[in-house]
Amino acid sequence: MAVLFVLSGIAIAIGGVWLAALGGSFGYIILAVALLATGILAWMGRPISLWIYAATLVGALIWALFEVGLDWWALAPRGDVLAILGILLALPWAVRGLEASPARRGGWLSLVGAIAATIVVAVIALFSSPHDVSGDLPGLRMAALPAGAGDVPDGEWHAYGRTSYGQRYSPLTQLNPDNVRNLQVAWQYNTGDVRGESDPGETTYEVTPLKVGDTLYLCTPHNLVVALDAETGAEKWSYNPNLAQPSPQDAQHLTCRGVSYYDGSLYPQATIAAVTPAVTTEAQPAAETPLNPTGPGTETATEDADSGRASAADCVQRVFMPTADGRLIALSARTGLICPGFGGPDGAVDLWQNMPNQLTGSYYSTSPPVVTPSLIIVGGAVNDNVSTTEPSGVIRAFDIHTGALVWNWDSRNPDDTSPIAPDAKYMENSPNSWSVASYDPNLNLVYLPMGNQTPDQYGADRDPKAAPYSSAIVALHADTGKVAWAFQGVHHDLWDMDVPAQPSLIDLTINGAVVPALVAPTKQGEIFVLNRATGEPVLPVTEVPAPGGAVAGDTTSPTQPKSALSFEPPQLTEASMWGMSMFDQLACRIAFKSLRYEGRFTPPSEQGSIIYPGNFGTFNWGAVAVDPERQIMFGMPVYLAFTSQLVKRPNDTDRVTTTPNEGPFNENYGAPYAAKMGAFLSPLGLPCQSPPWGYVAGADLTTGEIVYKHVNGTVQDLSPVPVPLKMGVPGIGGPILTKGGLAFLSGTMDYYLRAYDATNGNQLWESRLPAGGQATPMTYWSDISQRQFVIVVAGGHGSTGTKAGDAIIAYALPKGQ
Repeated sequence: MAVLFVLSGIAIAIGGVWLAALGGSFGYIILAVALLATGILAWMGRPISLWIYAATLVGALIWALFEVGLDWWALAPRGDVLAILGILLALPWAVRGLEASPARRGGWLSLVGAIAATIVVAVIALFSSPHDVSGDLPGLRMAALPAGAGDVPDGEWHAYGRTSYGQRYSPLTQLNPDNVRNLQVAWQYNTGDVRGESDPGETTYEVTPLKVGDTLYLCTPHNLVVALDAETGAEKWSYNPNLAQPSPQDAQHLTCRGVSYYDGSLYPQATIAAVTPAVTTEAQPAAETPLNPTGPGTETATEDADSGRASAADCVQRVFMPTADGRLIALSARTGLICPGFGGPDGAVDLWQNMPNQLTGSYYSTSPPVVTPSLIIVGGAVNDNVSTTEPSGVIRAFDIHTGALVWNWDSRNPDDTSPIAPDAKYMENSPNSWSVASYDPNLNLVYLPMGNQTPDQYGADRDPKAAPYSSAIVALHADTGKVAWAFQGVHHDLWDMDVPAQPSLIDLTINGAVVPALVAPTKQGEIFVLNRATGEPVLPVTEVPAPGGAVAGDTTSPTQPKSALSFEPPQLTEASMWGMSMFDQLACRIAFKSLRYEGRFTPPSEQGSIIYPGNFGTFNWGAVAVDPERQIMFGMPVYLAFTSQLVKRPNDTDRVTTTPNEGPFNENYGAPYAAKMGAFLSPLGLPCQSPPWGYVAGADLTTGEIVYKHVNGTVQDLSPVPVPLKMGVPGIGGPILTKGGLAFLSGTMDYYLRAYDATNGNQLWESRLPAGGQATPMTYWSDISQRQFVIVVAGGHGSTGTKAGDAIIAYALPKGQ
């Protein structure tokens, strides 16, 4: 018994002296002295050891309450080991080993009282919710919806965010807070496309299916395209592009967030005449080998010459698929066969055209392109932080029928949007737009969420022409590609704070006037609400001071923009550090004091800096959902600190790290520094900052008020022991809202699809998924069974380590309800 106290005291003494030397708390030194005294005196048989340890427990409890209040998860590591040691010391066999005296009984009673007080506080804290904010969002505030992005029927989902407005809102009402508990699995389809050993680490399944008529359209990480019957999940057709598979060393990503749909019959007949005029062959039978051998009614289309091509009539309705080997393919929505007039006889535009620094896997579009009446507009992702000679982040518009280049906007050459000459090259390493863009057909503007010019952590050598468009929202005129306006979310970004999410377009009633607005969630936690016609803030944006002191040669911006609607977390302190016990919490406190941290936007450093929120993002590509009638938003803010350490490069070519398991490392060839990145974790691999790490939240977009914010998700799939403790876990993926008053979300790192009351954020229902659900759900109506379906993809995410899968799961009420 005494040995446990002495060993604990020695460990805490070493860490406590180290922490104090760094300018941290002296409390652990006092705790170490008390543990050592208790152990030595107990070994000597002195009853005073009971009194000393009773006082130690009371003192530790007061210190813990002073630091974190009645926060159970923050209190637990401060008291778990101490309480266990106290219980062991109070056991009869331990007490009998002490000298018999009146002091022994008094000391024992004092120790039992201290243990009881600790337990009482723990129980009270267990039922407290210090991090929750409760409230009710307003109801209907707009009598009629404004003109939307095209005529999308209520029961359908034609674009990634349902319409090109990117609202992720459905007007369906069959499912509501009263009956959502009755949801059950209606069908499940397995694509057969599962993450392989030779795939890049960030192989992810992030697709949101489309629903047009009675058909669902979706893609897989390896860019297989599948059409399913919306009522039964039966496969109608599938298409395999036969990717030129990049090596894991050359590619960072393998993902597909969705396909794009175009219906040429909605537009004047003169434009349809441009559809493959020289090709009139009828569609041939599809190849017999199915993509998914178990799928019913399977047909497979491939690029082989024997597979056939779609006719011009079948290509009036098209599905567009960008591939990981740099193609943009047009398929017949009816047959899944290629539309040969788009780009050439193979029905594909080569996105490597005019691209500098061509390396397989280093550039492709991971997100569905924007579709306008006459154009398809494509951005792309480049390898992040590998070198300063990456491909271009150019945005291009192609004729939606022929694939001819109409305009190109390169942020390093922003004024010249005329089609590039055949033998010319775009500017290398220009900021790119890897996420989903939005489109307003009434203003004829395309809204691009922009990334940063690589490398992310060093900005001295960036092109000043591109600077205004880096980590910004850029509005382009859809017909010409000319810049209408740009709004920068982070100035001189040194933190990988790309604008990661599709902007949501919504009309808001502000001071009695209807304002065409844009809602842009960001990694740093700001929700910028802008006038989408002008780029001017609708909710106030102020410039707040930011830390300085970049590495030699670089600079920082003295201020950074902050929105009136902000999910910025409180600044970290030593007391914010966490662990499963006092030992790893002490290790995190030491790490915290060893790293540079001056709040949000602390610059990366050679010492190592804490970046909080980290580049995982408070919001990422999953964005938020907005209700245009209630003028509210629902989102999943995530809080996870990262570290960023700059390492001097010896030259432009040699690797800085040769250790396979060293974690995320940005080599940044051509820059003076490499960067070691990663989550801020304890020696046990747990976040160093105290939970919760994930919430669901609702806000009023007309006022900027965060009305509710609730801890969300369990550690069931993160802990070695699968216990569903609700700690609030990180997530990646997005929510949807419905007019029925529900929100659906599956992005948390535990494997669940959940439904929430959109008004107050309370969880109403959940269903266990077979793998990680790091995708955004969608919902649609089936005329056959007269039911509203909710569909989610459970495929996992390579970067988060969630379980890989290939399941497409549809939920609905039982027939007849």
